[in-house]
Amino acid sequence: MDVSTSKIIFVGGKGGVGKSTSSAAIALAYAEEGYRTLVVSTDPAHNLGDIFHHKLNHEKTKLQENLWGIEVDPARESKRYIKGVKENLEGLVKSKMVEEVHRQIDMASASPGADEAALFDRLISIILEESEHYDKIVFDTAPTGHTVRLLSLPELMGVWIDGMLDRRKKINANYSELLNDGDPVDDPIYAILQKRKEKFASVREIIMDSKQTAFMFVLIPERLPILETSQAIEQLAKHDLHIRTLIVNKVLPPHADGDFLQKRRHQEQAYLEEINQRFHNQQLAQVPLFEEDVSDMEKLKVFSHHLRQQLIGGQSPHPSPR
Repeated sequence: MDVSTSKIIFVGGKGGVGKSTSSAAIALAYAEEGYRTLVVSTDPAHNLGDIFHHKLNHEKTKLQENLWGIEVDPARESKRYIKGVKENLEGLVKSKMVEEVHRQIDMASASPGADEAALFDRLISIILEESEHYDKIVFDTAPTGHTVRLLSLPELMGVWIDGMLDRRKKINANYSELLNDGDPVDDPIYAILQKRKEKFASVREIIMDSKQTAFMFVLIPERLPILETSQAIEQLAKHDLHIRTLIVNKVLPPHADGDFLQKRRHQEQAYLEEINQRFHNQQLAQVPLFEEDVSDMEKLKVFSHHLRQQLIGGQSPHPSPR
């Protein structure tokens, strides 16, 4: 499996290694190959709009031919998510209890993980609703730790919802015996939970399918990014999510000269050898350190060309008919 055959690509990595630039470059490479491509930032420190010199928000914005972008705002998604939860409970809770239930929901929204749950809810919607409109969807995710938690949520949320459904079954059985002469009780909360379970199961099936979804991490040839990437690969493997591709960014080019850079190159070579040994199960793509920041489309195209050659291979596209 390689990223040229996958429909959905998650790009992760330590902060500062060029994750957003790599996501943008991969999306651009696909678009230039003729694929209808959507690039989505779930990183609160959004950089995609700056890279493409476009103002992006939660709605799709066209960036160029075959390429659209979205920047998901976790705070906005959290508010929308909580509002949806409250609306789902309307008519299911006695009027005198509504205020207390809303207070409890607002407290829960401030708890750790609430923003990630809301973000994942939006991510699910994008995968399920936009897949039919695009050939490729590239996700620029938050730094490594957040990515690991985000991608493990389908499994964890599935287990949690199963527990909630079991509790509702027991409650319903008790109500049937006490109030309804043994006839089943129509439980709208159970129906809501069941619907969410089906939604999580659908997206988990897509994420777990290596033919549909690819995961890649970006790192640079330094000690901490190597260690963090190795830990992330191990953590995601526990959830049967396997990182197949690594982008090794900011590698000193051969023409870089001077004593300072020679010493730096000597140290870098040791790290590159470690990367080759430690990550022998992953496809590795190298991108050189450029003389200037990737600050405009021309420079992004140069960056993209490196990835296009190594990861996509200039294959002829087979986009969905429009």
